[in-house]
Amino acid sequence: MAKVNFLEKKAHQLRTDMLEMCIGAGDGHVTSSLSCTDIMTALFYGGIMKHNPNEPDLEDRDRFILSKGQASPMLYTVLADRGYFDKSEMKKFAQSDGMFGVHLQKSVPGAEITCGSLGMGFGNAVGIALGAKLNHDLHLTFTLLGDGELYEGSIWEAAMFASHNNLNNLVAIVDRNYQCAIDFTEDFLALESIDEKWRSFGWKVKRVNGNNIEELMQALYGLNARRSNKPLVVIADTIKGKGIDHISCQPLWHGGAPINIEDIVACRKDLGKNNG
Repeated sequence: MAKVNFLEKKAHQLRTDMLEMCIGAGDGHVTSSLSCTDIMTALFYGGIMKHNPNEPDLEDRDRFILSKGQASPMLYTVLADRGYFDKSEMKKFAQSDGMFGVHLQKSVPGAEITCGSLGMGFGNAVGIALGAKLNHDLHLTFTLLGDGELYEGSIWEAAMFASHNNLNNLVAIVDRNYQCAIDFTEDFLALESIDEKWRSFGWKVKRVNGNNIEELMQALYGLNARRSNKPLVVIADTIKGKGIDHISCQPLWHGGAPINIEDIVACRKDLGKNNG
């Protein structure tokens, strides 16, 4: 329980740091980043994923592929907090003199790929997992997808390929926040039942509350000891904009940061109120 409490507090800190970074830049996909904060917290702070900020290119590190590249503000925040680069870089987010922009860039220490186009990162993750399998490497590949990505045919082509090749070293996590760029997924083009779709493509499936640290830890713990030959997908049900009621569950907040004073004050107030 102590670890869960620590991770919950860490997730709140990361949400706060990410929000302030995006407010400062006047840019960034804030709601997309908020929904997956707990997922990234579990991976990078919960002992789930093997990584070393002092050796970003460590050969036997686990790989984390952010396929929903628009959520780069949260990954940048995590990497800065873990010490992959100095936190002062966050003040230059989306600025001409900074090291990173709005979409994910491989030039950032700790980032494995450059990504932004939907469906692109997942294919990279499958290829990395296949390479590790062929080389008899023991590291795992984790990849985080947005549910809006599941409209892309390339996702299902890669999913079929991964199961055919028994890539049990691959763990996909779907940030199921029920929204895409302009609407709710089930109104735009229904995705459910996602569980059955992934099973039909030969994957082992778990479904959890993706904004509940304890459930995430239980779903992700002990993956190196898995005996199944199937790749694993965790469907993580989340709230887009989690932690900030003012902008959550509102599709038209997709891709934006609060820029006027009323919105900034409301977002800060909500985040403070929802601490823990």
